[in-house]
Formats: sequence, structure tokens, C-alpha cells
Amino acid sequence: MGALDGIRVVEVASERAALAGKMLADSGAEVWLVEPPGGHATRCYGPFADDEPGAERSLWWWHYNTSKRGVTLDLEQPEGREVFAELVASADVLLEAEDPGVMTGWGLDYETLGTRHPELVVVSVTPFAADGPRAGEVATDLTLLAGGGPVWSCGYDDHSLPPVRGGGNQAQHTASLFAITSLLVALLEREQSGLGQHVAVDMHAAANVTTEMASYHWLVWQGTVQRLTGRHAAERPTLPSQVCCADGSYVTTGVPPRKPREFGLLYEWIQELGLVEELPEAVFLEQASHRENLNLALLGQDPETQAYFGAAREALTLIASKISAYEFFEG
Repeated sequence: MGALDGIRVVEVASERAALAGKMLADSGAEVWLVEPPGGHATRCYGPFADDEPGAERSLWWWHYNTSKRGVTLDLEQPEGREVFAELVASADVLLEAEDPGVMTGWGLDYETLGTRHPELVVVSVTPFAADGPRAGEVATDLTLLAGGGPVWSCGYDDHSLPPVRGGGNQAQHTASLFAITSLLVALLEREQSGLGQHVAVDMHAAANVTTEMASYHWLVWQGTVQRLTGRHAAERPTLPSQVCCADGSYVTTGVPPRKPREFGLLYEWIQELGLVEELPEAVFLEQASHRENLNLALLGQDPETQAYFGAAREALTLIASKISAYEFFEG
């Protein structure tokens, strides 16, 4: 049993929306994956099982198509489109990520199918808005992440180095998550109205609103965040969080204590390791442990609060530098 039992989805095989179909299928939906004759191009994506290329050996293909059923149809031909339309007639959702105009050219767009089946939810994932000025532009996962904004925030304190693209098809994954969220809302709305709708997912826009503070800083006061090694991009540099441990491994010290009890535990750790004398700021840890509450909102405004959290960061940095990475994470 799954959360989406009873929901039937027809998915036109793609790279852009593959994760959306996978998550729907793994959540219980009956997903029919439509491939062209000879298989979809992503069957040739490596790596391959036992390093032997083959249409049935792509780990990429296996990963993104778990729990799906498959059917081969040539949508370039009238016969294939006719069978496809029959398949869609029994579905709740059509998920597609073709270039703008392709589904319309086949007579399989929302305007056509929605007229025949008013209860159908059609989800279209495109690099840019299908009705916008950039609709026809060629795009990749890299260019969408760069143009959308996430890449600007990823990298190192040294800004002479270029930004870093996050791995793992993040532009495609982000768009897929927006697609899933939107189609679930559309299905809930259909329970009230009895009608489906067209959900259009703009991958570039999805990337742009997944930039933490970056887009909002610019939109509100034209502020620009800067890349910071191993931590969130911000207009003002924050304290480093990556430390070289005694064994030469690097760790990210993570979020410092936020509650009085946590400050107390950190102070005890410093004591156990005999490092109190090496950390003049240790007194602030002890003081913070006796406070009734601590407010992160006061950082940058209240010198006392700033001292407490700064001491915690210094303590974690000192501890990490004195022990192995495993010992640090083990605590």
C-alpha cells in the first residue's frame, strides 16, 4: 500500500522529469513509462552494471525508473499517438518534459487532451517558461543551475576560484520536486471541482527560488551574497566551519549550540579533553549554560550573545583540530 494507490500516471520518458515519475511510482502510483522504439536515450547513460554498456545495464536508468511499468510507442506516427491517447484516457496524470511545442505538434497537449478528458492533470516540465521569450533556448542541468542562481552560492571563500556546480542533476531534481508538489495539489483540487488542470514547471524559475537567501537579498535591497566554504552564502562572511582534524581529515563542525544545556555539554567536552586553558573563550560557554534562554535573532546586535556563539564555534574548531574525524563525530 502506498500514499498514491489508485492513481494512474502516464509518463513520457525524459531526463528532466525522471525523478518525478520515480517518486510517484515509489509512492504507490501506477506509472506507465512511454519510450520510443529502441528505448530512450537515457538507457545509454553510465555508469553500467559491471562496466559493460548496454540498454539494460544502465544504473542511471535503473535508478530513475524503479516501480514503473513500460510501454514502447512511436509518437512520431499516427498509430503510436492513437494508442497513447487511449492510454491517457484511463490516467489521472500525464507527466511530460518535451521541448515546448512538441506535444502540441503531436496533438497530445493539454488543450487537446484536456478537452477530451476534463479530469486529467497534465504536468509539463520545460527548461524555461513554454510561453516566454526564452522558450526555445537550449539548456542543460549546468546552465540552468548557473543561470538560475544556485551555482553563484556554491564554492569557496577564495573568490578568485570559480563557483562550483552541485552534483547529481540538481536542476532536474528541483524541477521534479516542484512538479510533484504541484500535481498533488492539483489532484486535491480535483476532488473538489472534478476538473484537472495544466501544471507548467519552469526549471530555470524553480532553480531561482531555490537559492536560500540569494534571490531575496537582491530583490529586496539589491544585496549580493558571497560564496563561503562549507557554509551558507551570505552578504557578510561568517566564521569558518571546516577544520582539519589531527588525522588530516576534514570535518564540518556544523551548527554550534543553541540552547543553554548544549553550551554546558560543550564546556564539559572541552574539560574532558583538557583544553580549557587553550580556549580563553571557554568562560563564555559556562556563562551561556546558565542563561534562561538564548536568542539567535540577537546575533550581530547583542555583543554578549555574539560572544557566546562565537565561543562555541571556536570550541568546536579547537576540539576538531585535536582529535580524529571519527572521534569528533562520535563525540
